[in-house]
Amino acid sequence: MATGRTHRPATRSRGIPEATVARLPLYLRALTALSERSVPTVSSEELAAAAGVNSAKLRKDFSYLGSYGTRGVGYDVEYLVYQISRELGLTQDWPVVIVGIGNLGAALANYGGFASRGFRVAALIDADPGMAGKPVAGIPVQHTDELEKIIQDDGVSIGVIATPAGAAQQVCDRLVAAGVTSILNFAPTVLNVPEGVDVRKVDLSIELQILAFHEQRKAGEEAAGDAGVAPPVAARKQQHATGSAEQGPDGDVPAVMPA
Repeated sequence: MATGRTHRPATRSRGIPEATVARLPLYLRALTALSERSVPTVSSEELAAAAGVNSAKLRKDFSYLGSYGTRGVGYDVEYLVYQISRELGLTQDWPVVIVGIGNLGAALANYGGFASRGFRVAALIDADPGMAGKPVAGIPVQHTDELEKIIQDDGVSIGVIATPAGAAQQVCDRLVAAGVTSILNFAPTVLNVPEGVDVRKVDLSIELQILAFHEQRKAGEEAAGDAGVAPPVAARKQQHATGSAEQGPDGDVPAVMPA
């Protein structure tokens, strides 16, 4: 198996849209579940339902991969697992470094799903000298003074930041300067990175706030329904004109805020 810096996935050079790339892991998760149940083929409708998308969008996404299925048979599950894994770069080993081994960082280190998907936790890094040498998930924590050496020695190209917000940008700058080109950021702050560096942001508090908004809206609609109050005329007209007041550019309700 190749290591992380031998090559990068070809999704951009092949012109696969970012929205399609974001859905590929959903398809892969559903396909992996089918494979584990020894299901040989799956229809676009069945797979779309399992992945939570519509079948027309799924077929369009797979056309970018050059996979069109067989009429009356569907898609070969094992081949699609391989094809999507290859496109996502999961057929090689990706060394990952996690910086910030507090409660969240330790939980990430203990997550078993990384290894099964081709991501090897190469090192755990923390600024607290008292953490140095302590094992977390069987890996000894190392001090941030060793960060650059670890990245070079292990060929790390993906970094995970789980530090407090105030330390995140400095950690990000050091990761980038050492050669890391992809960052998964759990710190509640926006990172500034140079061109060529990809950042994905995971902010659990934002997701909860979005859910709170929907809960509040549902409660308001229920209260209005109990009182026999119809939606405002302007809102009804807008929904009639657009189909839904919350549709995104692809006709879907946006699931999360942009990274």
